[in-house]
Amino acid sequence: MIVHPELRRAARRARRPLLTATLLQAAVTLTHLAQAALLALALADLARGTTGHLPWLLTAVLTAVAARAGLGTWQRRVATRAGAEVRVALRDELLAHLGRLGSAHLTTARAGAVRTTVVDGVEGVDAYVSRYLPQLLITLSVPPLVLAALAVVEPVVLLGLVPALLLALCGPRAWDRLLAARGKDHWDTYEGLGADYLEALQGMPALRAAGAVGRTRERLEERSAALHRATVAKLRVSLVDTSITDLAIQGGTAAAALLACWSAVSGSTTATGTYLVLLLASECFRPVRDLAREWHAGYLGVSAADGIAALRTAEPAVRDTGQDSAHWSTPPELRYENVSFTYEGASCPTVRDVSFTAPAGRTTAIVGPSGAGKSTLLALLLRHHDPDAGRITLDGRGTTRYSLDSLRRGIAVVSQDTYLFHATIADNLRTARPDAGDDELTAAARAAGVHDEITALPEGYATVLGERGATLSGGQRQRVALARALLADAPVLVLDEATSAVDERREADIVRELLNATGDRTVLVIAHRLAAVRHADHIVVLDAGRVDAVGDHAGLVAAGGVYAHLVEAGRTDPGELAA
Repeated sequence: MIVHPELRRAARRARRPLLTATLLQAAVTLTHLAQAALLALALADLARGTTGHLPWLLTAVLTAVAARAGLGTWQRRVATRAGAEVRVALRDELLAHLGRLGSAHLTTARAGAVRTTVVDGVEGVDAYVSRYLPQLLITLSVPPLVLAALAVVEPVVLLGLVPALLLALCGPRAWDRLLAARGKDHWDTYEGLGADYLEALQGMPALRAAGAVGRTRERLEERSAALHRATVAKLRVSLVDTSITDLAIQGGTAAAALLACWSAVSGSTTATGTYLVLLLASECFRPVRDLAREWHAGYLGVSAADGIAALRTAEPAVRDTGQDSAHWSTPPELRYENVSFTYEGASCPTVRDVSFTAPAGRTTAIVGPSGAGKSTLLALLLRHHDPDAGRITLDGRGTTRYSLDSLRRGIAVVSQDTYLFHATIADNLRTARPDAGDDELTAAARAAGVHDEITALPEGYATVLGERGATLSGGQRQRVALARALLADAPVLVLDEATSAVDERREADIVRELLNATGDRTVLVIAHRLAAVRHADHIVVLDAGRVDAVGDHAGLVAAGGVYAHLVEAGRTDPGELAA
């Protein structure tokens, strides 16, 4: 009966409604006790052959039944509201914390496992907190009061009731450790299966292309069978608990009945006392039976408690210690000063002694072969990680001085892997700025080179996109994401392979239009294909994590080196080098 600390913490979010629900549950229990006492009086009158009080007693019994129905409905509504408050508050906290953890955490955690914790796990906590905890308090308080009343009526019945009640409450505790271990195995398997199913659904096109659908189905069947085995193993232990509880309840009730009959035969108690013992003995065990039922309803919350606690207390890769606000009145200058960084577990640094300046209000491109460290520089700028050495400054202040939310709001990023929501195109664009007008949406879409294609759709900007923008081509998704970033109007704009899904000739036109539309922004362009960077004000060339050269397109081509080799490798016509 020890309540997991995470579940106690969750319950504190709705103290008042939970207290109200518990008091109402107590009132419901009192109606059961009142009904038992009234029926005992009625039966005693019948046994004595007197029926004068019978109509009033039966009326009182019906009143108790009606009151119980009303109180029960009220209690369920209050408990549901309490559970909803806990559920919403806990999910909000987990989602906010996931935002603070950033992409560095999500690269190591499976999305399906996180979804299972945030959705199914929190639902289980709701049932545990709103149903099990109130019943637990009733079970701990009502039976002792009933025993005290029975001790006044006929003390001898305690010889049968007390041992049975202790067995019903304490006997199953001998299995708690095993039940906790089985519950953890069950939750881990359940969480893993949820992650596998989500991954399979999201990767279905790739699985079909690779002819791996059958193998994936077999793997999911194996995981489903493992979940079945874990569920059955947990149920076996749970059934032992239930069997012990049922045995104690039935044995205690039978023992109380025998002792009551013995008392009646020996004349040590009256008829009223005998009926009270018989009926109240059953009511003494009612809270225990109800507790066993609510335990099964909320057990998923117990299983998920460790996972919820682990997610809630996970430490972000960087601490949000900054106090400054990244609200720049003019575009900020961006500088990397001797920046070095090594990923955990890596044998050598990903970037080493990187230094360059991205001038305020200008466009700076970062190019280099795959693995040169381009995306790592972006991750360091957004503080998904902090440099091992050196620092990054914006407007002359280190990025660590800005609060994380403020810093990331000041930097609009369009990445190669865009994400669009199952909503209209207009709603997707307004994710960046909810108050944007239609003219502003159109202007941003024109700058991103996607306006004409949007208007060609049946519903135009009101067209509902599929999940992850599946109803658009890869190039269209990237350009809608570009328009969304432009609409955010952040002082710093980062394009990380933002036009990689567009053909090179179209890419060059889009980037040229985009750079003309960026206005007063500091723009950082990260690209493999050089059509996206040749019009940048200056270009930083990375190679093996170091800065190889800095300059403009023509100067870097003339100087030879890594950039000239990249241009040569990507050239599509003989005159391109001189362009």
